[in-house]
Amino acid sequence: MKFICSLITVSDVARSRDFYENMLNQDVISDYGTNVTYKGDFSIHLASGFSKLIDGREIKHGGNDFELYFEYDYVEKIAAALKEKGVLFVHDVREQPWKQRVLRIYDPDRHIIEIGESMEYMIKRLYAEGLAPEQISAATKLPREFVNNVIGKLKS
Repeated sequence: MKFICSLITVSDVARSRDFYENMLNQDVISDYGTNVTYKGDFSIHLASGFSKLIDGREIKHGGNDFELYFEYDYVEKIAAALKEKGVLFVHDVREQPWKQRVLRIYDPDRHIIEIGESMEYMIKRLYAEGLAPEQISAATKLPREFVNNVIGKLKS
């Protein structure tokens, strides 16, 4: 069995498309009107239509039990842009226990969206802050070989 993509239900496809395409710069792979798939392998589907597919079961949004994860290395920059656009934040930029800087926001249907710096960018940032490769590996739990490879690219 092969996993293909995540699907979230939305109450307004146009509003959600505006959010994902214009605020988060996501590119559409396929558009079926009430179901849109994006590069990165996630889809949005109109909740009322999806409910019919599952025998009329109720659709609930805002459960804080699921998130879509995106990477963007300049999290402070995207946080400022999203605040300017009035996006509702779960929390502002913060450093996770493994040292990655992330923020979490809600999409229009209160699905949690996490935006975090890539592991490579995090390693470069920590190295620039003066941490040695072994310290970075210990703090982030990333394999020493991976950390060394990222730092090695900086030096070449």
